Amino acid sequence: MFLSTHAHHPPAHLTSKNARFSHTLAMIRRVAVHPCTVLIEGETGVGKEVIATLIHEESPRAGMPFIRLNCGAIPDALAESELFGYEGGAFTGAKKEGSPGMFEQADKGTILLDEISELSPLMQVKLLRALQEREIRRVGGSWSKTIDVRVIACTNRNLSRLVEEGKFREDLFYRLQVVHFVIPPLRERPEDLPDFLEGFSAQFAAAYGTGIKSFSPEAREALLHYSWPGNIRQLRNCLEGLYATVEGELIRLSDLPPYLQQSGIRTEGRRSSAGLRQQLDQFEKQVIEEALKQSKSIRQAAAMLRLPHATLLRRMEKLGIEKTP
Repeated sequence: MFLSTHAHHPPAHLTSKNARFSHTLAMIRRVAVHPCTVLIEGETGVGKEVIATLIHEESPRAGMPFIRLNCGAIPDALAESELFGYEGGAFTGAKKEGSPGMFEQADKGTILLDEISELSPLMQVKLLRALQEREIRRVGGSWSKTIDVRVIACTNRNLSRLVEEGKFREDLFYRLQVVHFVIPPLRERPEDLPDFLEGFSAQFAAAYGTGIKSFSPEAREALLHYSWPGNIRQLRNCLEGLYATVEGELIRLSDLPPYLQQSGIRTEGRRSSAGLRQQLDQFEKQVIEEALKQSKSIRQAAAMLRLPHATLLRRMEKLGIEKTP
């Protein structure tokens, strides 16, 4: 299981105990060695950039540049020059010698276009041309340059739905979707949570110069049963905060953020409710079995218990009582 969301330091050992995600990881590694374009979708915080870095590091381009661009973080007016560069004097404030864009910087390597869904319609057209022609032209330039770049695009939105809504170009979507991976959220792979707790604990113990802290049973239950809407990033930040603030070697339920304390209380309530239900079922089973012993038939036992015959049959089946009389 990968234990860091810092894509600049990809994990050497990336596994999962979840069957679905384990299969996805195997496919990712298989695709990594090929130069095809990859689209990665998934909720915020699931580790899309980590996956993109893994693809680059396990590809023949591993020793070449890996350039990252957050498409939602640059103004539309600057997007073209950021992607494709500009010639000297192309606009006010431009360097005299011009400047290469990120596609040029990534030549022979990989470019990661994060939040690809945030590109403006105009930039979607220009990106489509670059992907189709495998060449770019700087802003203010009069010539085109051939590029050899592998493109990985990431988004936390459903691109096919955006296409249906007319908010994303269909032709660009299909150009990006040569290989398409959807990374499942953490709540759909709870088998991996214990590994994350141990891995992050070791990581922050080393970073903060403390021993590895343990969790009380209540605190551990709360952490393992929370849905983590912010996924791995939220879990990591939570544990880092605990290592920064909790004194001593034990993290208790009272040390957790309020939303996790409430999760722990609800978990304990469900456990108590389940325990009470189990005790009631056991008592009911004993009563029914005693009535059956004193009766010549199930129908007679039902009359003794003042239950409809069909109801008693259903309860016997649920409680695992054999229909011997």
